[in-house]
Amino acid sequence: MKTNRRNFLKSLGGLALFTIVPRPVLGKGFMAPSDQLTKGIIGVGGMGRGHVNYGGTRLVAICDVDRNHLEAGKNLVNEAIATYHDFRELIHDPNVDIVHIATPPHWHALMTIEAAKAGKDIWCEKPMTRTIGEGKRVVETVQQFGRMFRLNTWFRFTDQFYGLGTPVKPLKKLVQSGLLGWPLKVTISKYTGFDWKFYWVGKEDLEPMPIPAELDYDLWLGPAPEKPYNPHRVHQTFRGYWDYDAGGLGDMGQHYIDPVQYILGKDDTSPVKVEVDAPQQHPDAVGTWRSITYTYADGCQIVLWGGDYGNPNTPYIAGPKGNVYKNFVCDVPDWEKKLADYPDPAPQVTDFMESVRTRKPFALNETKGFRSATIVNMGACALRLNRTLEFDPEKLLFVNDEAANRLINQPMRGEWKL
Repeated sequence: MKTNRRNFLKSLGGLALFTIVPRPVLGKGFMAPSDQLTKGIIGVGGMGRGHVNYGGTRLVAICDVDRNHLEAGKNLVNEAIATYHDFRELIHDPNVDIVHIATPPHWHALMTIEAAKAGKDIWCEKPMTRTIGEGKRVVETVQQFGRMFRLNTWFRFTDQFYGLGTPVKPLKKLVQSGLLGWPLKVTISKYTGFDWKFYWVGKEDLEPMPIPAELDYDLWLGPAPEKPYNPHRVHQTFRGYWDYDAGGLGDMGQHYIDPVQYILGKDDTSPVKVEVDAPQQHPDAVGTWRSITYTYADGCQIVLWGGDYGNPNTPYIAGPKGNVYKNFVCDVPDWEKKLADYPDPAPQVTDFMESVRTRKPFALNETKGFRSATIVNMGACALRLNRTLEFDPEKLLFVNDEAANRLINQPMRGEWKL
């Protein structure tokens, strides 16, 4: 089944005009504290089903291009909810305050932009976007329409930071105190408690197979290049193909890298160079890699080691005056006593419902999410080209590399445009 965007929006008529201003912001932004926010989830095949319940919201609508997923989504709640096949119908549902985007990443930018234009606030799964150019357009549109945006990775502000044995806040305080010196080198590997889902890779030479009756494969592909259907290309294994994601780097990279960006105080910039140690990648199927190294203009570095590569004795954070190891072990003499004299990191809005109600930007909003997504996407570009790339954080372009810059703004199929 194919849905023409022009005919769809035309059929909405006056309803679409009304829903430009959603319920939460009617009346000059006032919302009674007891009023419950509503949400709609796009994509209920996996991650979307895991986020049916979060505090202060009520699920009123779900959308999926697979009928089986829709049925499974309906069974997660005890009340009747709206079900949609086309994401644009959910976005323009006047009963929806927050649009939760839990689709493959090749849809994230288009859906976020449509939701922002429709006056909705947005909760988006990681990676924020599949390309750097898509991320830039998301930032522009979310800010143009004054929407609240949350990227769903939370380790910069809550929970134990994977296997490192500490939340991020104490690490941030230690780094900003200067006790470790500057510049710093952050090494991410399984030896510092991180599991990259390293072998989330694609298969080469997939055989075409019949499309299941319950799946609208054309709409699943959407802006992605047209490729013959194979079950390994969709649903739980889609991350192994460059058209939709970037393997384990795309799936988990922002979880690991975003807190590091926050720790280093890099929320308003990007690395100026990315180097890869990897075999030549297949043009369709994502493969493995050994290491990816990012370098900032001031000399700070982030080093990612894949699989079993790396050294178990390497510190998580290495500085000219001291190091930090797993389980928050620091070798600076009397560091805990010295650290007590320094201020805590600045407070953040870490409840997205508070952000929606007060219109105060969330701790991991579109601008910060864009910068950490850019780090992931820089690595993906370097892997695909199998070479070192230099990057201009202001112009958001690779330096003197036309092939790399073509990966920043990749063409979209058919009617789909940013």
